[in-house]
Amino acid sequence: MFIGREYELRELNTLYEKDSFQMPVIYGRRRVGKSTLIREFVKDKKCIFYTAIESSAQRNLELFSQTVYRTLDMEMAGLPGFVSFDAAFSYIAKKAAEERLILVIDEYPYLASSDKSISSLLQKYIDETFSSGKLFLILCGSSMSFMEHQVLGYQSPLYGRRTAQFLIRPFDYQTSGEFVKEYSCEDKAVVYGITGGIPKYLELFDSKKSLRDNIIDLFLKENGYLFEEPSNLLKQELRDSSRYNSIIEVIAKGANKVSEIASKTQLETSTVVHCLDSLMELGIVSRENAMTEENNKKKTFYRLEDSMFRFWYRFVPSGMDAILGQNGDYLYDEFIEKELPDYMGRVFEHMSSQYIMLKNKQGELPFKVLKIGRWWGNNPAKKREEEIDLIGINMITKQAIFGECKYKNAVQGTEILTSLVEKAELLPAFEQRYYILFSKSGFTQGLIEQSEKDAILVTLEDMYR
Repeated sequence: MFIGREYELRELNTLYEKDSFQMPVIYGRRRVGKSTLIREFVKDKKCIFYTAIESSAQRNLELFSQTVYRTLDMEMAGLPGFVSFDAAFSYIAKKAAEERLILVIDEYPYLASSDKSISSLLQKYIDETFSSGKLFLILCGSSMSFMEHQVLGYQSPLYGRRTAQFLIRPFDYQTSGEFVKEYSCEDKAVVYGITGGIPKYLELFDSKKSLRDNIIDLFLKENGYLFEEPSNLLKQELRDSSRYNSIIEVIAKGANKVSEIASKTQLETSTVVHCLDSLMELGIVSRENAMTEENNKKKTFYRLEDSMFRFWYRFVPSGMDAILGQNGDYLYDEFIEKELPDYMGRVFEHMSSQYIMLKNKQGELPFKVLKIGRWWGNNPAKKREEEIDLIGINMITKQAIFGECKYKNAVQGTEILTSLVEKAELLPAFEQRYYILFSKSGFTQGLIEQSEKDAILVTLEDMYR
């Protein structure tokens, strides 16, 4: 069953219906569902779908030739392939001169790495032949840096040829919940929190099994699909994965500044900065600045953007002895289950941000939010650091909505609203202020009565409703 990606499918079909040359570029991290999206789009259309392999140019040409033959002329299947990619593109150009034809080159970075001239050759055909025909050319890749620099970048021969580009992102928490419809809201949230909305990982969850059993089967067994997933991904994307592994591990344990990461990994600061840039390109790490203070380098933190990495590095390495001893169930029952509420705190903040932006899109907030994030800083009156979980702002109208997120079993009372109002006063730039509170377990009657005029209250059930 195909889930989500309505926007991307709609936009791709709009391009397809133009009946002229189009070249959408589709990219995103591994396992995010790029190929699945493309296959859904082309399922009722004439399409040459070639997935490049990490091999020689000659081997890719042989495989590409047979793919072309099977699609366009079955009588030629099994015959010797094209003598060159030039000849192959020439053949495709003739077929697409008057007939709508899709050509998908998936994992394009593998093909381009095997034949350094392929991008220039495609440029030549786009400019001289394809542009006057009806070819729908899709270039797709998982190497984020390659696609951004070698396909979309200014130095690429293909620069300016793309007619659309799609960065495929992980699913939000609501779409992720569609994969485990039978689960409770709390279990759906945890599934999102440990998969990060990556479709491949979501597909692995068997909703006929309990959340506990799925986590044990996927993470806490030597043959579990996700038992070695982070190291496998790092090895696929990076040459020296050991340095990156060390950096990710210390970030997962709480180090969030460059100097702190360098100290704990005993790596040079310049090396840490380079590695962080690479990890950000892969979508594993993100850089975060305090809202309204984006230029303050002292308030620049790094965190694990990929929830699966964050879950894995928090629980799997420290429990390796138990896993290798086939005691994954013990590890879950005695350690992970107790730590999940704390782990989910940050995930809940991320879900709450998505909820605010959804309501913003639907026009259900008091004003139009243009930017959302977190804030942290000094409280001079109380001489301590303060943190605000969420702030949605509009600097044009000087309006802001301040949010507090509590992923706890206890219902929340009036004190959290009082505290949030006090912290909001530390940001005097906003003329109108609104408040929104998120709670996994709901709110006291006192807060419900007070919030009728002072705040928006949102429970976990509300978020999935």
